[in-house]
Amino acid sequence: MAANPERRAQLADAGLRVLGADGARKLTHRAVDREAGVPLGTCANYFPTRDELLGALGARIFERLAPEPDRLESLAGRTPDVDLYVDYMRYLVERTTAQPDLTVALMELRLESRRSPGLAEVLGATLSRNYRLDVEFNDAAGLPATALDVALLHFAIDGLLLDLLTTSIGADATPDQLVTALVTRLLARPGTGPLSAPPAPRAE
Repeated sequence: MAANPERRAQLADAGLRVLGADGARKLTHRAVDREAGVPLGTCANYFPTRDELLGALGARIFERLAPEPDRLESLAGRTPDVDLYVDYMRYLVERTTAQPDLTVALMELRLESRRSPGLAEVLGATLSRNYRLDVEFNDAAGLPATALDVALLHFAIDGLLLDLLTTSIGADATPDQLVTALVTRLLARPGTGPLSAPPAPRAE
């Protein structure tokens, strides 16, 4: 496998453009070569199988959606409470909706992985690694979430992004309002905060 990182990134970006325009079924090595403007056979030299190509696109999506260090540094200087967690999630939604083609491409890849065991293995490893990194970041920052909370927030934000970037249910709320509600309700602890459940009625 060729190791030139710049060419790999160029080919992956071309593949993402093909994926976004034509869907996973039209994504071939030749299509990527043509989109990237490189000699035929170049993509196959870097990504010999289709599953390797698709897996590389998944990894490239996360690279391009990575947070800006300055924004993270600004957030890291604050008290690690639920309000800070809300702002981290708002920033996540801001990044992913600012580049909708990348986020939709990841959705396409996850759907395609249902039909491709090889892709499921490669993409699954990428998704699992990023989840573990999120848990490690949460713990290192002292944020008020468990590993299960982080997983639940993944599920919730993924659903929100699906609604924001595809056909929506039309909820009467802004993305910021929805993120705030998701985070504060998921991280509410029994007996604490304004969202805690009322006490159960006493038996007579």
